[in-house]
Amino acid sequence: MVRPTREPGPLQVGLVHGMSHPMSARHAVILAGGKGTRLRPYTTSIPKPLVPIGDESAILEIVLRQLARDGFHRITIAIGHLGELIRAYVGSGEKWGLDVDYATEDRPLSTMGPVVAVLDRLPEQFLVLNGDILTDLSYAALLDAHAASDAPITIATYRRQVDVDFGVLTVKKGKVVGFVEKPRLDYEVSMGVYAVTRSTLSGYPVGEPLGFDRLVLDLLAKGRNPVSYSFDGYWLDIGRPEDYDRANSEFARLRSVLLPES
Repeated sequence: MVRPTREPGPLQVGLVHGMSHPMSARHAVILAGGKGTRLRPYTTSIPKPLVPIGDESAILEIVLRQLARDGFHRITIAIGHLGELIRAYVGSGEKWGLDVDYATEDRPLSTMGPVVAVLDRLPEQFLVLNGDILTDLSYAALLDAHAASDAPITIATYRRQVDVDFGVLTVKKGKVVGFVEKPRLDYEVSMGVYAVTRSTLSGYPVGEPLGFDRLVLDLLAKGRNPVSYSFDGYWLDIGRPEDYDRANSEFARLRSVLLPES
């Protein structure tokens, strides 16, 4: 179950939850409720979105500053594990010119479950993103492209190449019918950033887990194909200690790209 809570913010007056908002009042939901087990020991005492990058800013602060730069005003942060630390750090969001409220998960609801629980707060199109990624993706461009389409969800995607260190066999009925020596595989992967139309989630029960995987499979089964928003700039999912080390080593060089107005 998700319990909605809110800090008073500078844009709170005159906004009614559940009503559609113009694109000038862009709304984003940041998923920050996970335990960050893959990033231990860094996340033993602080939630993953608050780990510092470049000894300067928490990951979450970088994301919030980017959203503010891109014209987002309303932010909902889904919190769970060590969520009170996130609430203490971000507060109302006023220092970034944002109006931040919170949704507290009493139990893990996966990727989209927390969003279902706060649908009445959201406009017709909104952004959902993980709170532990570094990218120079334009969040505004993604949301605008989605709003101009009829897609149920637009997924920011990134091309990854994976080198296989073995010879790969194609086997049918016990016979080898194909062979490739140490192939390089190309994949389009999800960046953990989604533009969503509210009706896409309206049929799911509140308080129940809903994974991104289930949502996509449900849409495909109904013939409601998601749309890909391909991106070839900088993107790093900070999920493992080696990813965190890379983020810190690259931040000084990329600071002007990730935070061009700072």
